[in-house]
Amino acid sequence: MRVLVTGGAGFVGSHLCDRLLAEGHGVVCLDNLKTGRKDNISHLLSDPGFSYVEHDITEPFYIEGPIDAILHFASPASPKDYLKHPIHTLKVGGLGTYHALGLAKAKHATFVLASTSEVYGDPEVNPQPESYWGHVNPVGPRSVYDEAKRYAEAMTVAYNRAHGVRIRIPRIFNTYGPRMRLKDGRVLPNFMTQAIRGEPISLYGDGSQTRSFCYVSDLVDGIYRLLLAPNPEALIINLGNPDEVTVRELAQEILEITGSKSTLSFLDLPEDDPKVRRPDIQRAREILHWEPIVPRHEGLARTLPYFREALLKLQKSPDHAQAR
Repeated sequence: MRVLVTGGAGFVGSHLCDRLLAEGHGVVCLDNLKTGRKDNISHLLSDPGFSYVEHDITEPFYIEGPIDAILHFASPASPKDYLKHPIHTLKVGGLGTYHALGLAKAKHATFVLASTSEVYGDPEVNPQPESYWGHVNPVGPRSVYDEAKRYAEAMTVAYNRAHGVRIRIPRIFNTYGPRMRLKDGRVLPNFMTQAIRGEPISLYGDGSQTRSFCYVSDLVDGIYRLLLAPNPEALIINLGNPDEVTVRELAQEILEITGSKSTLSFLDLPEDDPKVRRPDIQRAREILHWEPIVPRHEGLARTLPYFREALLKLQKSPDHAQAR
């Protein structure tokens, strides 16, 4: 296949590019580098099966030649990013999805929309199955991301019903691994960088809220299986690790694995922060024969060297020295 990956220079997108190339497919990576990084794909630029297009997906675009599948992963994905770029986040979910679906329709390509567990909001059901409609504040501070993804799902399903576009919608739960941005504001990069630096670990609320963390290679495997799945024409499926942990327990695990002497610091809980987050992955098990295989402790151990190296590079950078 020849596959377009929007947001392909981002954390998950770049790992998807790696997997697709390893499977023998051609890859076109499209990214405007607003939250993605060229470093994530620098090792691919010399690969004859890979090409990079710098473009903002909220503006119309066209890719020459055949496209067999579009993996639409372009979007700010961390609270820090979408609170900083609220209108752009909504435009990516709306206009960006519209442009990508238009190309999928023109190319007769399979369309895979990267949705999110945030469509469930602050859930009143735990774990969350795909049949759950969610508990979302449509005008809260997180709504620009939640509603952008909910709207993107609605548009994707509409293109399937109205135009017969073959679609797949993975609802992605918390994912971690190498290539996460140090300052993206999500819990795992925050904890890792603070622990390595010996700074207090920032816990919001009392730390009893839960999350489920999936190592990136497991997630990418699930997405790849979903892309190839011959099952229903419109398939919505949870992808994540059902091993639920409190954020306080996660902080303790990271302190242990880093050997850090950092203390815990408790801050006010942000508005609309989900109290629980755990995927029901029964559908993924039955349809894709998929479930995560990397235990959290092992995944954290694989991720730690990346964060150590990234922080070392940051300390040596001229910008960091000037800031100090």
